[in-house]
Amino acid sequence: MFVALVPPEEAVDDLDAFLDVRRSAARFRWATPEQFHVTVCFLASVPDRRLDDLVERLRRAAARRTSFETALCGGGAFPHVGGARVLWTGLELDEHGRTELSRMARGARAAASRAGLVVDGQRFRPHLTVARLGQPAEVTSWVRLLDGYRGPRWRATGVELVASHLGEGPRRRPRYELVDRFPFRPV
Repeated sequence: MFVALVPPEEAVDDLDAFLDVRRSAARFRWATPEQFHVTVCFLASVPDRRLDDLVERLRRAAARRTSFETALCGGGAFPHVGGARVLWTGLELDEHGRTELSRMARGARAAASRAGLVVDGQRFRPHLTVARLGQPAEVTSWVRLLDGYRGPRWRATGVELVASHLGEGPRRRPRYELVDRFPFRPV
């Protein structure tokens, strides 16, 4: 499972259109629009007996956050452009948005930990994965291309808890199932 900020349809469609004309230029495993999300907290395993507690704690954590404006923009690669395994686009965030999203990430991790779950300890870096590479590759030109991308502005109004069913989607990709939505306070 994962807790995610999911862009609205307009933002997803814009990014998909930007990528669509470019996808054939590289043999990456391109993310599909249904997979577009910004992971706020990754949860490798959530036993059924812990789910209700997790949901309630995530609801309280999200209710302490306020909505914010953002846009998908720019690009990067993990772990680095010279040996990338992941190609991503980022989020344009002002100080308020950066603070709220960072606090939501910490709140989601705390909620999961208090619900008795093991939480990934990696540093939170907001991004939306657009492609995965089978072998590490140099992707400077792709990062430069993504650096020129800026999607429409949208208001982040909450996060979602999503179950990921590995290998059950088209072409053996994950199939995502919405478990619950957690709204932020309006500004």
